[in-house]
Amino acid sequence: IIIGTRGCCLCHVVKRLLQGLGVNPPVYEVDQDRVTAVASQLADTAAETVQFPAVFVGGKLLGGLERVMASHISG
Repeated sequence: IIIGTRGCCLCHVVKRLLQGLGVNPPVYEVDQDRVTAVASQLADTAAETVQFPAVFVGGKLLGGLERVMASHISG
């Protein structure tokens, strides 16, 4: 699952990278006025700070674009 702000270009990059790997993740867009509240709720769930875009795999926070790219590069 990808969670990001509405119109976020980084969300698009993460989505395209995952699609290139054969994954078609659902994308949830958060309006700007809800970013703080949603990030706080996700942080409680993930037990760590959440920044958008946030990528969850198997119900666990993988991270943002940098973490996804690092995981992709390292295999």
